Amino acid sequence: MAEVHNQLEIKFRLTDGSDIGPKAFPDATTVSALKETVISEWPREKENGPKTVKEVKLISAGKVLENSKTVKDYRSPVSNLAGAVTTMHVIIQAPVTEKGSKSVVDLLTERWCCV
Repeated sequence: MAEVHNQLEIKFRLTDGSDIGPKAFPDATTVSALKETVISEWPREKENGPKTVKEVKLISAGKVLENSKTVKDYRSPVSNLAGAVTTMHVIIQAPVTEKGSKSVVDLLTERWCCV
């Protein structure tokens, strides 16, 4: 099987340990488009699924991914190996309802950076 360098095989790991994918995405795919995929393929049996791109945070290799960047921007050398699948972790950030409330991502970032 020929190696495809202009696509990345990605699976999305949900907080309960289940996955969406893997699925191949062209290098030009934006992070925002990846988040749309997560929203559209969210398991129906799971409650509190994301409704908008703003509610979804993707983390890969310890980085929170930016919506305007592409799959190619976050490609690692390991992803070029035949059969490699990149795992992106999905965090759902509910819209903030109270002024000054911290999001789950903010709380996790504080916890991880200070350990």
